[in-house]
Amino acid sequence: MEVDPLMTGTNPTVAPSESNGALATTVPSSAPGGLVKSVVALDRVVIRLAGDSGDGMQLTGNRFTSETASFGNDLKTLPNFPAEIRAPTGTLPGVSSFQLQFADHDVMTPGDAPDVLVAMNPAALKANLAELPGGGLLILDSDEFTPRNLAKVGYATNPIEDGSLEGWQTVSVPLTSMTLEALKDSGLGKKEAERSKNMFTLGLLSWMYHRPTEGTIRFLERQFRRKPEIAAANIAAFRAGYNYGDTTEAFAVSYEIKPAPMKPGRYRNISGNQALALGLVAAGQRSGLPIFLGAYPITPASDILHEMSRHKAFGVRTFQAEDEIAGIAAAIGASFGGALGITTTSGPGVSLKSEAMGLAVMTELPLVIVDVQRGGPSTGLPTKTEQSDLLQAMFGRNGEAPIPVIAPRSPGDCFDAAIEAARIALAYRTPVILLSDGYLANGAEPWAIPAVDELPDLTGDVGFATEPNGEDGEYLPYLRDPETLARAWAIPGTAGMQHRIGGLEKADRTGNISYDPANHDFMTRTRQAKVDGIAASIPLTDVEDPDGLDGEGARVAVIGWGSTYGPIGAACRRIRSSGRKVAQIHLRHINPFPADLGEVLARYDRVICPEMNLGQLSMLLRARYLVDVQSHTQVRGLPFRAAELAAVIQDAIDTAQPTAVTPSAGSPAVNGAQQ
Repeated sequence: MEVDPLMTGTNPTVAPSESNGALATTVPSSAPGGLVKSVVALDRVVIRLAGDSGDGMQLTGNRFTSETASFGNDLKTLPNFPAEIRAPTGTLPGVSSFQLQFADHDVMTPGDAPDVLVAMNPAALKANLAELPGGGLLILDSDEFTPRNLAKVGYATNPIEDGSLEGWQTVSVPLTSMTLEALKDSGLGKKEAERSKNMFTLGLLSWMYHRPTEGTIRFLERQFRRKPEIAAANIAAFRAGYNYGDTTEAFAVSYEIKPAPMKPGRYRNISGNQALALGLVAAGQRSGLPIFLGAYPITPASDILHEMSRHKAFGVRTFQAEDEIAGIAAAIGASFGGALGITTTSGPGVSLKSEAMGLAVMTELPLVIVDVQRGGPSTGLPTKTEQSDLLQAMFGRNGEAPIPVIAPRSPGDCFDAAIEAARIALAYRTPVILLSDGYLANGAEPWAIPAVDELPDLTGDVGFATEPNGEDGEYLPYLRDPETLARAWAIPGTAGMQHRIGGLEKADRTGNISYDPANHDFMTRTRQAKVDGIAASIPLTDVEDPDGLDGEGARVAVIGWGSTYGPIGAACRRIRSSGRKVAQIHLRHINPFPADLGEVLARYDRVICPEMNLGQLSMLLRARYLVDVQSHTQVRGLPFRAAELAAVIQDAIDTAQPTAVTPSAGSPAVNGAQQ
């Protein structure tokens, strides 16, 4: 076993529940100068950093996350930033935040609300204070609470001084001036030196939570290697913040969260976009095909293009197209030429790509279409998350144009979902839509790096045609595999493999242009049957019902897809910890559904479906299985809170009534027979 020193551990026998509150024990500790400080042991903590979009909150949060991952805690993150490149300084629209939950056990969400709020200015305080529970720790940069900044957000008086913050543990720290003092000999100007206050803050938090520091110092040296004076200034500010926490009387307590038990192996901190990109690269390696990515930059999918462009050594070719249509058209052309074609976008881009998606359906070429969903419609909320593209993925094309749809459930799962999308695209010669979202794309978690030989072998799904397959020695491009209904795939230029391609209807077997009514009916039904047949190669429904293993299972089930997995799972943990029973069903494959899904749903008296849309999966389930699914929705641009979902589940359990079963024709009751 190869173990990365960043993170090691052992897997717990039973996963602990998502805690509703941190457990604490206290031990004394001595600081330099004889100052006695206490170290409080916690089982978890939720921190939110908030400031102006130019204050570096995302960088600070990412560095704290990396050091927390290297320490061995389990974690989940929620970056939240404005769409504007630079909103007006000190205003509410310009507030950027980063929330992180880390723990000594496995966690499923970044936390409902922060235990600690670091607010770098009055705007950050006003935008976030309502979500900090009473008694929570509030750290403020007092230097930024000037009359001008207070007036920008409507504060008539300074909240640090007027008593309005008495309900919280408030610590006012002159972060800006202390950073300037630490860098007075750096040679930087005042404005440049002030930019390092986020590193001062990071140093303070690193001391408070006993985070490693070496990784951040190495990062700063590497990040600013061409500007050594900037690197030195940031490192000096970081160390000054750490030393301030260690020596000041303002913080008499630091906190310790022990590493979480994990399976032995190599781990890294990874975002959803990074994992998805690496999964696509791995799919190319495991299929033996070159990867071609045709993409137009769009938030929040652009990082996939950036990440994949770094992997040319693995046969990846990236093309930044002039628009969305060119991106997908080039990817279809690459698939026609024998590569695995991929295009990445968000909801507005899927709208533009829809005609070309129909072309990929008609030509029956493998193609992976990644939709990292964001708030809509139109330009909508570019940096906020949503799940509102499901029906667009299912039906957003002219004609009968079925496309498989799959969705990852966590940042790390984006890797496996990408490989699965590639498998289906290759094995069934079809475009596949991979539905991620902004929460997964930007969020991060520890990810166990898999061994290459553990990944699926996709070479058997390629099968290029190299010789004529017809009875008379001709090549029949639409002669199908009897098991998958996938058509033959020939690389252009292969001798004897000439054939027609394009968007006009194809004749069965020959692929010639055909306007025959019976042929069109047959080909339409065949393309649908091919997608329906994918259900035979995917796992059965994923159901988590611990009480159903040894006795009577739950009567209420919660079904979800995509990034709702974490909040639903955390809510179910809360319900079970209270002694109630609930089942969790989570779908990776949405088109087609798992073969047994209808049977599974019929087991429960009530089925709840939380979605970040207005009930799109609920609509599909009702239509397909005639199950009265209870839809619970929100479209706030933020993930669900576990407490909210737990309340919904609790109400459903309290009001659930057993479903009366009507005997079917042919049953003993109907026929009058008594057993």
